[in-house]
Amino acid sequence: MRSSRAVAVAGGNAVVATLTLVFAVLLLLAVLISERASRTILSTAVLFLLGGFALGAGMLGVLPVAPGDPVVGVLAQLALFSVLFTDGMKVGLSDLRSAWRLPGRALLLGLPLTLLITALLAHFVAGIPWLESFLLGAVLAPTDPVFAAAIVGRAEVPGRLRHLLNVESGLNDGLALPIVLVLVALGGGGDLELGLLAEEIVLGLVVGVLVPLIVIRLERLPFLKATKGLQPLVAVSIGLLVLAICLVSGANLFLAAFSAGITVATAGPGFRAEFEQFGELVSELLKLAAILVFGALITPTFLFGEIAWTGWIFAVLAIVVARPLALLVSFLGTGLPAKEQLSAMWFGPKGFASVVYGLLVLEAGGEYADEVFHLVALVIVLSILAHSSTDVLVAKQFERVTPNAPPTPG
Repeated sequence: MRSSRAVAVAGGNAVVATLTLVFAVLLLLAVLISERASRTILSTAVLFLLGGFALGAGMLGVLPVAPGDPVVGVLAQLALFSVLFTDGMKVGLSDLRSAWRLPGRALLLGLPLTLLITALLAHFVAGIPWLESFLLGAVLAPTDPVFAAAIVGRAEVPGRLRHLLNVESGLNDGLALPIVLVLVALGGGGDLELGLLAEEIVLGLVVGVLVPLIVIRLERLPFLKATKGLQPLVAVSIGLLVLAICLVSGANLFLAAFSAGITVATAGPGFRAEFEQFGELVSELLKLAAILVFGALITPTFLFGEIAWTGWIFAVLAIVVARPLALLVSFLGTGLPAKEQLSAMWFGPKGFASVVYGLLVLEAGGEYADEVFHLVALVIVLSILAHSSTDVLVAKQFERVTPNAPPTPG
């Protein structure tokens, strides 16, 4: 007779096997329709989201995953680590110096304003207490351009706009993270100590900066030089080493990933160029897998039975009011053309950072943790559907405009 532990392990393996099969089928389908999707409102992200929803426990039951399942937590952590490491690679100090004014306004003014407006909406519309409202604002403030790929990936879209969205989305995940961690600690029922949290954050930053600097310095020694074909693995090894050290030491692996990416981009720009395509592909695969699992967590009962009508109003306003209003204020006096300004205001899609931050809130517990997670999930679902289905349409509005020269300062 099999022990309960053996049955549990077998059940976990079955979930992983089923998840792998479903992911492989959807990935193949997404690749085969990608050329057509790039010219229409079809979206890879929406395909995986709807696939997870249809196959989840609330519908067909093929993927019976729950927020507390180990596979959900591990996949979410790996996906966010990869995203933050890759995002950090996009924003070395030289990139910020070359064109900093518009991204700086979006990050230093737009991000806090988005957080504040979202918190006000959460409190006055959804009836969430102030602490949880600001936590909700911090979780939903970051953006992810993967759900608006036609904007940041098309040549006809002005380079200034693409650069703005790329730099902003590359930095805002990491900038919002410390705020999320502190607010989670304050609202998590006393399970987290602020002193320990501060230690984890500082240690994560130290690991994220020192490890890449040491590895890059070692690689530059004549007798340790990597061959051309293996140079992309230098950045990969840095990321894996940072991840391993954080897991062993207890350092915050998300801040470590973000700071490590920025350090590699700044101290070893050649490694960033070698890693770029490979890193983007790995990050994209983990993102899509996380979307699939996230979709499987969303059930009809979750959406329509456990969220009040005020929550739906909040979710819509969080998308169509919070970021647009925040960036409208941020861009005052910049002279940015109206079409580019409107595009930047609209394309603030909520992505993996918000997914994982929402799971952190849920795991930390607290009286309103479940309600906050529900609202986060609803906003992300609506954002993916809205932004992924409008990026191509908006990008086409720039087709008759002569493409801008490479971004200039400001």
